[in-house]
Amino acid sequence: MLEFAQTVVAPDYPPREKHPTIFRTFDSLQSGEFMQLVNDHDPRPLQYQFMIEREDQFTWEYIEEGPDTWRVAIGKK
Repeated sequence: MLEFAQTVVAPDYPPREKHPTIFRTFDSLQSGEFMQLVNDHDPRPLQYQFMIEREDQFTWEYIEEGPDTWRVAIGKK
């Protein structure tokens, strides 16, 4: 089981703060650490944003895939 350095529960944030908060949290991780993202919908668009803005810097693994809760382990390479 993964140990998470930090967790972001996206629905706790206003829409305009969600992605900046997630990226700020990711950027604060040390290499080899993981953050947990909890969301109320599939965060696939965020994964695409990571692919563009943090290319080759992250891993992405779904832990839970709905229907009400999605949890993703995002690791820093």
